[in-house]
Amino acid sequence: MKNSVAGIDYRFADQQLLQEALTHRSRGASNYERLEFLGDSVLNLVVSSRLFELKPGASEGDLSRMRARLVRGESLTDIASDLALGKQLNLGEGEMKSGGFRRASILADAFEALLGAIFLDSDYAICRTVILDLFDPLIEKLPAIEELKDAKSRLQEWLQGRGRPLPEYTLFREEGADRHRERSR
Repeated sequence: MKNSVAGIDYRFADQQLLQEALTHRSRGASNYERLEFLGDSVLNLVVSSRLFELKPGASEGDLSRMRARLVRGESLTDIASDLALGKQLNLGEGEMKSGGFRRASILADAFEALLGAIFLDSDYAICRTVILDLFDPLIEKLPAIEELKDAKSRLQEWLQGRGRPLPEYTLFREEGADRHRERSR
């Protein structure tokens, strides 16, 4: 039975944790969802503390934008793809046929579950080392703070910096289901 994932310098003492971290819910009740919940929290804590250490002059808003760039689904999917995590997933037949091993959301979720499993199998310090091995190169490549701000924030800051009034926004249409509703302005 396998006790590691290629590309991650960690060997599991409890292979069952690794197996659970790599098992999608389409395979049954024992799956990665709970580990994903834990891994998401550990990942956010580790990345937040690292940014706090490395960026002493950054504001809370800047730190939040940097963290959001690093732990977003796209970044997690890229890391999971680099680790060939999709090839190691235990998926139900339907998910296998539909290409679930390539689906971005599944890859990102499984990666977070893997981090949760490492945390439970070891401790915070070891899990932090594993995460930073993967995320330090991404932190080094972060764009300038200004590039991380959305256009609306940049406009508002520009106006405030010149003592001008902020724009007033008017909602003229809502689209999509309530929980995924896009707002157009």
